[in-house]
Amino acid sequence: MSTSLPRLHAITDERIARRSDLDDIARDLANAGGSDLAFHARGRQLSGREHYDLAVRLSVSQTVRLFVNDRLDVALAVPAAGVQLGRGSLSVSAARALNPRWWIGKSVHDLAEAEAARTEGADYLVVGPVYATASHPGRRPLGLKRLEAIAVAMGDLPVIAIGGITADRVRGGAIRKAGAYGIAAIRAFWDAGDAAEAVRLMREELVG
Repeated sequence: MSTSLPRLHAITDERIARRSDLDDIARDLANAGGSDLAFHARGRQLSGREHYDLAVRLSVSQTVRLFVNDRLDVALAVPAAGVQLGRGSLSVSAARALNPRWWIGKSVHDLAEAEAARTEGADYLVVGPVYATASHPGRRPLGLKRLEAIAVAMGDLPVIAIGGITADRVRGGAIRKAGAYGIAAIRAFWDAGDAAEAVRLMREELVG
């Protein structure tokens, strides 16, 4: 890749996608995050048209990279800088065949899944949930020790921590010390009282 993978990943869901202030918050996030920030157009219950419209709205920034989760047809149409694959998505190799220039990430939940994704050829991993999260209330959190074990085992493959991530937890330094290259979140970005300030604080901790 000719550019570095962003360290901050602001992910949407159906609720965020349908907010009337989406464009305003996205602009604030983009101004504060620059090239260290990626937007993820995600929403499992969105129609194809809604997902495409969301991706278009998130792609207006000249600096923030756009990633599309699961919907590779949308990623091709926008176009996107990267895609995020889940358990039910196409394989990494199939995504690579569609666009060899994409950043291709895989969502994983334990070391075995991480090793399988690395073997598949993923460019980065989204690992979680690190902490308890309302997005996956029934899933046991990994905790920092297991996050660190995965990060160590993956070597140079970037690990993005997700699940219960907050600006305060990022600022505390524990996530970075556990070996995470970056973080991904929904509420920490889109529901922050001051979105720009939240990004600046997290960016300072992860990027310097």
